[in-house]
Amino acid sequence: MKFKFLRLLGVMFAFALVAAACGGSDDDSSSESSSGSSSAAEETHDSLGDGSLGVVTVEAGEDIQIRSLNAITGDVAFLGIPNQRGVEQALADFGDIHGFSVTIGTGLDDLCSADGGQAAAQTIVADEQVVGVIGTSCSGAATAASPLISEAGMVMISPSNTSPALTSDLAGTAGDNYHPGYYRTAHNDLFQGAAMAKFVYEELGISAAAAIHDGDPYTQGLAQAFADAFENLGGTVTGFTGVNKEDTDMVPVLTEIAAGSPGALFFPIFQPAGDFVADQAPGVSGLDGVVLLGADGLQVQTFMELPQADGMYLSGPDLRYGSNTNQSTGVTADQFLADYESNNGNAPEAPFWAHSYDATTILLEAIKAASHVHDGNLEIDRAGVREYLDGLSGYEGIIGTLSCDDFGDCGAQRITVVQNSSADFAGSIENVVFSFAP
Repeated sequence: MKFKFLRLLGVMFAFALVAAACGGSDDDSSSESSSGSSSAAEETHDSLGDGSLGVVTVEAGEDIQIRSLNAITGDVAFLGIPNQRGVEQALADFGDIHGFSVTIGTGLDDLCSADGGQAAAQTIVADEQVVGVIGTSCSGAATAASPLISEAGMVMISPSNTSPALTSDLAGTAGDNYHPGYYRTAHNDLFQGAAMAKFVYEELGISAAAAIHDGDPYTQGLAQAFADAFENLGGTVTGFTGVNKEDTDMVPVLTEIAAGSPGALFFPIFQPAGDFVADQAPGVSGLDGVVLLGADGLQVQTFMELPQADGMYLSGPDLRYGSNTNQSTGVTADQFLADYESNNGNAPEAPFWAHSYDATTILLEAIKAASHVHDGNLEIDRAGVREYLDGLSGYEGIIGTLSCDDFGDCGAQRITVVQNSSADFAGSIENVVFSFAP
């Protein structure tokens, strides 16, 4: 019995050793598992996105890449240059994202044309490190750039595109040129057209008006929005026609317009064509007393200081920003303008500088929300960037409160009409004679 007991004790002891060894092995496995859990915990993060559009990895020491795509040369450079400078100031004020700097590289030119927008977009999408784009300046450029940016999984936020075709009809129907990933801080021109129509019909008491466009998605869309709204108010549209951007002799078109005897002529076009319309209209029989009206494409210093622009009415975004503060940087309009003039030697020559600043900060916030650091690198989820912008609501910017609808309209939609004095550009911008807040 004693022997059996000792033998049993030996077996039990041996079993204990094996169990201990197995237990040690289990402990090691548990330790590895714990280490794996720790690694998994590092992978667990609260940044947005599901990876469905791909992930951009920014290696340690490298910069986050975004791009500025605006009209920075040619006849409408006065529109795009303030936009690009707004981007640059926003980057400086916002600072790093999770310890990584952000750069726009070399500013790209949309040439305010479909060809320019397409060529620049092709350059952008060829660089898979680019996360998003601030631009374009012109709606015509966006119609060609937006589908390429969208297909690449990137986002584009425009500070000055206003064509309804790029977003929607504001009644739940996507525009012909809408693509996912497109957003804007600029207003939708359905509002601007309604504002100018209301001003002409109700404030000026004019019941017959004509409109001229140049075939561009911006100009044609806004002219049509005005015509539709004017007729809905009870007015009569006596003429609706187009000119070519390169035309210098506007007399044939103006003579056609004069045949309808309009009391007002709305031409929401760009320079230089707008210069010639304003100059030649008063000399055409039947138009000598017509009230001339322009829009934000002409609400620029180079046009408003021309003699033929004196007394004109111009619609555009409400620039009375007061104490509005960008929530990401704490910068007000006055602070921005002081920095802008200090950096560039002049005030912005066009009205969308604050829209550009706010567009940049919401893109940076989107990147911040859709990214996290892993193994020293920054991983940015493209779908997460869109998710942030799709859900943007109540963001306080210089231009006011920004909330994005289902089709990318994010901006404050307030419109004003100013009356111009060619001798005082700054004073004219502040000479608001009509306000429209949908």
